[in-house]
Amino acid sequence: MSTDPAGRERPTRTYAPDFLTELFRNPLEPGYAAAAQRRRVDPPSRVRARSAQTVTVVVLVVLGFLLAVAYRQTMEDEPGRSQARSGLVTQIKERERETDELSARADRLREEVGRQRDAALSGSAAARLRDLEAGTGMGRVRGDGVVVRLADASGDADAVTGAGAGPPRVLYSDLQGVANALWSAGAEAISINGQRLTATSTIRSAGEAILVDFRPVTGPYEVSAIGPGSMKRRFEKSRNADLMREVAEKTGLSFGVREADDLTLPAAPEPQLRYAEPPGSPSASPSGDRSASPGSTGSGTSPSPSGGGR
Repeated sequence: MSTDPAGRERPTRTYAPDFLTELFRNPLEPGYAAAAQRRRVDPPSRVRARSAQTVTVVVLVVLGFLLAVAYRQTMEDEPGRSQARSGLVTQIKERERETDELSARADRLREEVGRQRDAALSGSAAARLRDLEAGTGMGRVRGDGVVVRLADASGDADAVTGAGAGPPRVLYSDLQGVANALWSAGAEAISINGQRLTATSTIRSAGEAILVDFRPVTGPYEVSAIGPGSMKRRFEKSRNADLMREVAEKTGLSFGVREADDLTLPAAPEPQLRYAEPPGSPSASPSGDRSASPGSTGSGTSPSPSGGGR
């Protein structure tokens, strides 16, 4: 405290530092200034500069050597990979040829069995059996119907506007949707690229391949259906047809529907049937007598669901 001429005390004014002014006056961090001062006093020697350049050159040489070794190894292994790829392609083609030959032989044997069966049965029984085979897909059918054709897009998209972007390939779900829409439109028999569909048929994908009943089909895909005359009109009004037209407009897929006269759809392969069997031997009672299980006969054998043996 200070005093005035009259002897009274007056408060002393305290000045606080102005940080904003100090910041504009000395903008550089003191640590940077000290480092710059040391650099001026003791500049880096040429030995250290040369060492840094030497290390850089050595690192670049090592990286170049490693890249050269990797490239050489890749080029040396390429003939082996190409040979293995060619071998796999050859094996696949041979298996496909064998499969086609076996399928053709199975069709011939099936026709022979059908002729022998028709000769053994009476006329009405044979006609009824043929009708059942046609309805279940086990027999070849002929008639008028509809053919739906789907093909992959060219895949050329505009790099600037993105026009043509989207899935340019036909998906297995597209074939599923078309087949279901045709069933709903009244189709009595359907085939995809010659593969007949039945109640147990599957349309799946394995990588980029589409499988119909575990057999590959390739584009363009033709879904042929035999049914009433109104089937084409009902199919074109379906939701799936509207969706496919929209997808074709956006992605460039080919989608077309046409009527076809005198279609012939082949028979489906014979299904692998599985039978449910009752349990075998009944359990023994504590007294040593063998108690029959529910549904078993006194001889210990269980009847089949139809009441008799196979």
